[in-house]
Amino acid sequence: MTTTTEQLSATTLLRFATAGSVDDGKSTLVGRLLHDSKSVLTDQLEAVALASTNRGQEAPDLALLTDGLRAEREQGITIDVAYRYFATTRRRFILADTPGHVQYTRNMVTGASTAELAVVLVDARNGVVEQTRRHAAVAALLRVPHVVLAVNKMDLVDYAEPVFAAIAEEFTAYAASLGVPEITAIPISALAGDNVVEPSAHMDWYGGPTVLEHLETVPVSHDLTACPARFPIQYVIRPQTSENPDYRGYAGQIASGVLRVGEAVTVLPSGRTSTIAGIDALGESVDIAWAPQSVTLRLTDDLDISRGDLIAPSADAPRTTQDVEATVCHVADQPLTVGQRVLLKHTTRTVKAIVKDIPSRLTLDDLSQHPAPGQLVANDIGRVVVRTAEPLALDAYAASRRTGSFLLIDPADGTTLTAGMAGASFAAVTDGDTGSTAADDAGWDF
Repeated sequence: MTTTTEQLSATTLLRFATAGSVDDGKSTLVGRLLHDSKSVLTDQLEAVALASTNRGQEAPDLALLTDGLRAEREQGITIDVAYRYFATTRRRFILADTPGHVQYTRNMVTGASTAELAVVLVDARNGVVEQTRRHAAVAALLRVPHVVLAVNKMDLVDYAEPVFAAIAEEFTAYAASLGVPEITAIPISALAGDNVVEPSAHMDWYGGPTVLEHLETVPVSHDLTACPARFPIQYVIRPQTSENPDYRGYAGQIASGVLRVGEAVTVLPSGRTSTIAGIDALGESVDIAWAPQSVTLRLTDDLDISRGDLIAPSADAPRTTQDVEATVCHVADQPLTVGQRVLLKHTTRTVKAIVKDIPSRLTLDDLSQHPAPGQLVANDIGRVVVRTAEPLALDAYAASRRTGSFLLIDPADGTTLTAGMAGASFAAVTDGDTGSTAADDAGWDF
């Protein structure tokens, strides 16, 4: 007889994120999803019931299952990203419950950066609002392949089909214009449980799946082995013991693709070439390794390789560049300005850089580009041009979410400033020189 552990190990894994404006019922949806799928322990339910009673509520507030911070409970809003792990007999899930308040939009970038599906909630009474468009834009920028529009609080609009249809039509047109490949609209009531886990008895006009049914059946394709091989070096191993006097290994996690013994590879950014002499995984030598395995490579040549270098097949190595053009989401309270000195972290490599230009900032209402804004403030999405002190082996984000992403960091205190996605975005990229120049570049003009 197959055990539960064996059943779960055979199921696929879906990473998904939830987003929505304040009071759209996002945390309640997550709580309802966990509760009705029987993914909540008895003591957790008892704690929620007690906290709800202390707040004067007659019924347990399922939103408290995810709003874990004290400030979140007191204010009734989600502040931090809350990760929840649950499973059904058909699939395992990693859920990132992200904040809805505009002040914490940057936290959605964290939660959705590894998601394969995003659930965007809309209050049926309010329809598509600016924050809805912002969440759709972030999901599109992060190349989340599947988006679910959950039109919540249908019980407060008498389960009216025309209300749902109008919201679904508006959102679908907007998200499609951003390049979102798949959009599924589902009418729900998270508070009452309609169409979350069980089909609703109040909306016989809707014949589609419930939220859980869709999560269980949506095609998941996260086969990193189909992408070109990329191996960022984390650590160089030189034991220099009597048993291994000449051992030189390069340890790290394969970001994408497959590596084989005997394969010709190029080390970037130096451009030096060699051949894979051996692959060590879990203390044993293997002939092949694939993403996301952590392994140690041995090369036939003794090359000058250190942390931050990247090994790739010579036949499909990325180009190196010191001029990075990207779409970014600014996440820090302090603005990002033209001429600002930053550190750029890409995979395991961190280099000095300077913001040479900010060609445009995205206007979410109509997806137009506001030219030459001069700076980006918290939650802004825009285009930037960054010049790095050393070459980077950077893929386009559209080709690889792992090796096409980077962070801009404040060199003074290590604060993360901006999350970047290299290459073109869903919106038109401003062409030509805007005339902006970096001020006071002495010592940083690379």
